[in-house]
Amino acid sequence: MLAFILRRLLQAIVVMLTVAFIAFMLFQYVGDPVTNLLGQDATPEQRTQLRADLGLDQPFPVQFAAFVGNALQGEFGLSLRQGRKVSSLIAERLPATLELASLAAAIALLVGIPMGVYAALRRGNFFSQLLMTFSLIGVSLPTFLIGILLILVFAVLLKVLPSFGRGDVVTLGPWTTGFLTVDGWKHLILPAITLSVFQLTLIMRLVRAEMLEVLRTDYIKFARARGLPDRTVYFGHALKNTLVPVITITGLQLGSLIAFAIITETVFQWPGMGLLFIQAVQFADIPVMAAYLCLIALIFVLINLVVDLLYFAVDPRLRLASGTGGH
Repeated sequence: MLAFILRRLLQAIVVMLTVAFIAFMLFQYVGDPVTNLLGQDATPEQRTQLRADLGLDQPFPVQFAAFVGNALQGEFGLSLRQGRKVSSLIAERLPATLELASLAAAIALLVGIPMGVYAALRRGNFFSQLLMTFSLIGVSLPTFLIGILLILVFAVLLKVLPSFGRGDVVTLGPWTTGFLTVDGWKHLILPAITLSVFQLTLIMRLVRAEMLEVLRTDYIKFARARGLPDRTVYFGHALKNTLVPVITITGLQLGSLIAFAIITETVFQWPGMGLLFIQAVQFADIPVMAAYLCLIALIFVLINLVVDLLYFAVDPRLRLASGTGGH
């Protein structure tokens, strides 16, 4: 187990260094930070002084080492658009994105897994077929269209939910949350549903397919032959073995909820990191883009590590292989 964790940590370090190198190359080949900060009318002396202050006159390896060192401390310089520290901008926007992604993930898991199990166990009835039709629509429709349709129905026609913004939030030290206010929940419902629809339908279809495959295996037939009740067979044996591939896909999808919440945040003007990244791209704000890239890579690396560790809790074959030194 320890050797497995150490290998994964080493792989994570290699991945993060690669992503850091890609992010660093943005500074080298996308725009000129000196021109962006000083403008076109700056004198050569001012340009030279600022270039020295930013360390841009140093050799390439020295600049990259300084970039990695600052990144480890959470520092990515100043935003070229707002003139503020990138770390403070990320700290302001991160709670909104994590709040949106966590609720969307909860909806996808708590609704998608039961729907997938039901569709597998009752695959011949009308409601099961209706669920499969819904899943096909959910996988096919683009996220922005789902968001626009929800806004049209619930914000424009019914006028029961707001269509943009985050609403009232409560400040808890450096953290802000809308989970503690009614207005915050109202603003959160539509974007969370929009972000969760694709993941929900994907999880549902995956659980259904895996559940049907497991129900055809010999050990399930043997469990039924022993006279075990259906509840024990379905949820004590079949569902547990179904969750092994589901964990892999779900883990990656949870990472994508944070990484690709850009469209949802843009549609609902949700003040999260995705909207910040869009604004940075429009302005060629390289420090913000680099920080976003590194942060998303770190989130994916951590999620993959957690997913790998969950395998040991779900699949006893992996624990047996680890204990005997097998591969």
